[in-house]
Parts: sequence; structure tokens; C-alpha cells
Amino acid sequence: MLELLTSEEMGQADRLAIEGGVPGLELMENAGRAVAEEVSARFPDASEVAVLCGPGNNGGDGFVAARHLLDKGYAVRLGFKGDTSRLPPDAAAMAKAWTGDVEPLGAALLARAEIVVDALFGAGLARPIEGDFAALIEAVNASGLPVVAVDVPSGVDGTTGAVKGIAVRAAATVTFFRFKPGHLLLPGRALCGVTRVADIGIPDSVLETIKPKTFANEPQLWLSHFPWPAPQGHKYARGHAVVVSGPAFSTGAARLGAIGALRAGAGLVTVASPKDAVAVNAAQLTAIMVRAADDANELAELLADERKNAVLIGPGAGVGERTRAKVVAALASNAAIVLDADALTSFASDADALFAAIRSRAAPVALTPHEGEFSRLFGPIGEGAKLEAAREAAARSGALLLLKGSDTVVAAPDGRASINATSSPWLATAGTGDVLAGMVLGLMAQRMDPFEGVSAAVWMHGRAAQLFGPGLISEDLPGMLPAVLRELADSRGPAV
Repeated sequence: MLELLTSEEMGQADRLAIEGGVPGLELMENAGRAVAEEVSARFPDASEVAVLCGPGNNGGDGFVAARHLLDKGYAVRLGFKGDTSRLPPDAAAMAKAWTGDVEPLGAALLARAEIVVDALFGAGLARPIEGDFAALIEAVNASGLPVVAVDVPSGVDGTTGAVKGIAVRAAATVTFFRFKPGHLLLPGRALCGVTRVADIGIPDSVLETIKPKTFANEPQLWLSHFPWPAPQGHKYARGHAVVVSGPAFSTGAARLGAIGALRAGAGLVTVASPKDAVAVNAAQLTAIMVRAADDANELAELLADERKNAVLIGPGAGVGERTRAKVVAALASNAAIVLDADALTSFASDADALFAAIRSRAAPVALTPHEGEFSRLFGPIGEGAKLEAAREAAARSGALLLLKGSDTVVAAPDGRASINATSSPWLATAGTGDVLAGMVLGLMAQRMDPFEGVSAAVWMHGRAAQLFGPGLISEDLPGMLPAVLRELADSRGPAV
């Protein structure tokens, strides 16, 4: 279940299922039952549950959950504000089927509760939560009680992961049919707790109509296209990656990128080094070659050998005209290009010139900014929504866009996007982004599909950090890639 559905797409899935003959009441019954089952599985020894029902279909799910929890032997206090007959039709029917008391929706419901079911607002919340609802959510969060959220924690936008005013902090979330982007994007992801997808009877065939373009970045997305070495293969068949080094006092970042490319599978890697840095780089590298390339002209001469089919510029390169000229020279070649760090910032004042050069070439380009670099290059786009910002940037630039963070987004110019959930807080240390850029380079050198290759590099980077754990520094990441690759190979079965 890699597809991520926006709130609008999930509404379309519901409609298509109903049009296809699945009653809406059946979908709601299955959703509420799934929530009750999650509560009973997680808290079998609890006795009292507070179910907070809102004014829409999310509230209808809450009424169903309350009924099933009552049947399971829990004492249930259900809160609702307003007239249940004014709920949407299916939700109103489920409210009518509830035989217990309906209490005023307020903090008093929490007095004896051991668990809270949050069925206030779903993924499609249209405006910030205010007033009595905001006060109730504040009380829920202050209570410290474990919360099981229906669809998303109330206040979280299911499409963007943004918080609209205030949001519930859930211990667990039960969503339906497919995850939504907001389950993986921050801050929503941090508020969902453990999220489970429940099958409520929507057939997978509705996806053929919806045609979602957003995916969870998991190996199933790209593993079938991963460039495993062939038995008859050799290093020249696996690509020759080039990493452009900075000056003598700033060489480490390029070496990190080069090692990342080699560990990711590139057959050969060369560091293109200014003359004053050749000795420094050569003293630190063994399996990686070093060639002098003092300026843009010399880099162009190096890349005239089309066996050198992928180039990384940016880590430690320095901001300014020399780096800009090298980027232009690289873009004039037929190699795949990865632009990171200083290569991006060097075009902050003339981004359109960079984008025009990218769009004029056939070979792929990947941009790998963190949020500060992204802002300098693209300005305020996407209305603060990370997924849409990355998509808009990819469309504007013509490049694969890797927008880094704990919820890294990869977006392609054709609208496809992946959101990564494989990350580690230990990646917040100098140089880890340089290794990631090198891993992207290594997969592009092996001619992996650019969208799938960039997504794969992001996932592998996060998984390597997870495997290493506390104390990680950037130099540790390449050494963890064999373990990650072994896991991926094992998941394929005996073919590798």
C-alpha cells in the first residue's frame, strides 16, 4: 500500500466505492469497528473510554466505535455537541443506532477515562480549530491520557501534515484504505503515534481512476528497478561518477560524497580536484581516483570522456562565480548531474538561468537542498506545504527535487512524489547530506530511473542511520550501506 491519498483523493475513493455498490453505512461501520478493535488490542485491561465525536463523518465513525466498545465490555462515555440529526446522513444513522447516553462535549468526559477516542475532525479539516473544540483538545493533551485517533489526530491536515490551530497528540491512529501524506509529513507524523491502515471495504480498483502520484518511500516503490550487479558485469558497466572537490581547506565534503557514490554501487569514482587540493584528496583516498580540474574549462575537458556519466557538484565547493561556472560546464555535458549545497546557493540570485540550463538538456538533474538552500533558490512556494513546495520546485526547475529533512520529499517534474519515513535523529550532524548526495550520484551513475534512484538513496540513507544508531557521524554512513544492501538483497529472495 504505497499510494498516499490526499484528503480530496480519499473522498473520491469513498465516492467511487459507494458508486460501485459498497454502502456508505458499511464503510462507516467497518471504520468504527476497526477503531474499537485497535483500542481493545492496545488497552485490554482498561475499563472506561471517552469517545469524542465531532460534527462530520469522523464523528459518525466515533459513534460506531463507541457501540463496539460497549459490546466489548468497556464503560463508554460519548460526547457530542449539537443535534445528531444534523450530521451527514450516514453519521446521523450511526448516531441513531447508539443506545447509550450522549453527553455534552467537554473536559468533564475525561474525569474517569483511561483512554480517549478522538473522532472530532478528520483529515479534510477546512479551517483552524478554535473555541470550545480547541479548549477540549488542550484538555485532552494536558490529561496525559492515551488517545486513539480516528483517521488523523484532530487538527492535523491529512494532505499537508500541518496543524490547524491546535491538534491532538495521539498514541495511535487508525486510518482507512491508504495512508495520507499528513501521516508521514511533519508535524503531523509526530502527532499520530503508531498509525495503522484498516481495510474498510474500499476496493483497490478505485486507484485506477484516482491515479495517485504520491507514494510512501519504501523499497517496494523502487526495488524491482534497483541496479544489482550482473554476473557478467564489470566496473565499467556500473558507471563512472565524478565528484567536484572544493579547495584545499574544504575537501572533506567531496570525499564523503565520493565514498557514498562508491558504496552505492558506482563502478568507478573520480574526485575532480583543484590543483591545490590534489595532494590533500589523494592522501585520503584509495579506491577513489583523483584528477586535477582547476576550473570550468578543465572540468569540461574531463567530462568530454562520456564514460564519466554522472557528476556531483556542491559539497564544499564554495559559493560564487567559480562554482557557477563549473555547474554550467557540467550541465553542458551529457552526464547526469547532482547539484547540492554550494552549487545551489551560487545560483540564488539567478535561479532562472540554472533552471533554463537544466530544462535544455536530456540527461537528468537532481537538486538536493535542505530547507534553507531550498528557500534561497525557490523563494516562498507551496504555501508552506512541503510536498506541494517540492512538486512546484520540480516542475519549475525541470529537475528531480530532493527536499531534505526528517520527512524528506522527492518530487519529479511529472508530478510523482515520495515521502520518506525511514529516518533517524542521529542524521542531524555535519556531512550526512554530502553522503546522501553521493549516494544519489552513485545510483544515477548506474542509470537507475531518476525518481526511483533518488527515492532509493533517501531510503537507504535513513536505514543506514537507523542501523548505526546513537553516536552516528557522517563517516559512519557509507560503512553501513553493505548491511542495508544485504537486507534489500535478502528481501528479493535468491535472485541476488
